[in-house]
Amino acid sequence: MLTHLFHLHALSALHVGVGQAVGAVDLPIARSRATHLPLVPGSALKGVLRDELAPAEVPELFGPERIAEASAAYAGALAFGDAHLLLLPVRSLAGVCAFVTCPFVLGRYAEDCRRAGLVTPSLPAVASPQALLCQTTCLEVSEHKMVLEDLDLHIAIDPCVDDWADLLAARLHPDSADAQRQFRERLAILADDDFSFLADTATEIRQRIRIDDTRGVVEGGALWSEENLPAETVLWGVIGAAPSRQPQRPADAAQVWQRFVAAFARQAPGKVIQLGGKATIGRGLVRCLF
Repeated sequence: MLTHLFHLHALSALHVGVGQAVGAVDLPIARSRATHLPLVPGSALKGVLRDELAPAEVPELFGPERIAEASAAYAGALAFGDAHLLLLPVRSLAGVCAFVTCPFVLGRYAEDCRRAGLVTPSLPAVASPQALLCQTTCLEVSEHKMVLEDLDLHIAIDPCVDDWADLLAARLHPDSADAQRQFRERLAILADDDFSFLADTATEIRQRIRIDDTRGVVEGGALWSEENLPAETVLWGVIGAAPSRQPQRPADAAQVWQRFVAAFARQAPGKVIQLGGKATIGRGLVRCLF
C-alpha cells in the first residue's frame, strides 16, 4: 500500500459534529479521545469524495455501492485516515491573526510525512510562555511580545520556524507567492500546553435560534449553540492506496492513486468540497489538497 498525505484548508467555518452533548456547547465538533484536539473523521471525507467523483470511478476506488451476492463483493482501493488539526487560526493583537501549531502536532505530522516519503525540518523546542516566530513576522506587538486571545507570550525568532513556514506555505499555497508570504509572517509555534488551551477555547461558537412567526419571538426550546473550527484552519491526514480489487479493472497502487487524483481534478476543478453539516448556511467549504 502506498501512503499519501492530504491537507484540508477551511474556507469557511467547519462543523463536523458528534451530535448533541451535555456540556456548555449543544453541538460540539468531533475531537480525538486521547488528545481532545479537533479532527475530521476519515469516514466524512470518504463519503463526500465518493459523491463528488463520477459514477464510473467509484467502484474501483471506493468499492461497489450495492452487492448482489457475496462472491461479487470487493473492497475499494483507497483507505482514508482521520484529518488532524495542523494549524489553528487565532486572533492576534498584531497582524490580525496567527496560524499556530506546536511541537507535538508537528511531530505527528513529521511521522506521517516520513511514511509518505517526504522530508521535514527538525522539531523546535519551545516552553511556555514562549512563541517561536519567523524572522519576517508581523505578530510582534511590542519588543519580544505577542498577544493571542488572552495569552501574553514572549517571542523568540528561530530559523527552524522559517524552515517549517517554507514547507507548509509551499504545500498549502503552491500557486500564490503572496499567500505564501502572508503565511510565513503569521506562523507561530507554541508550547504544547498553550496550543492545547487554544484548541479548547479559541474555536468558534455560534448561537442559533428559531423564530415563531406568529409571535415574533424565539420558539420555546429553539435556542442552541454550535461549535465550529474557524475559517483558515488547516488539517492533515493520510490516504492509503492499494492495488485495485475490481476484477474488471486491474491496476497497481500507483495507477490507482493517479486515477483518483485525475478524477478529483475533473470533478472538483477548484479543489473545493463541502464537509460536515450546516451546508445551507455556508459551513464546511474546504480546499482539499492531495
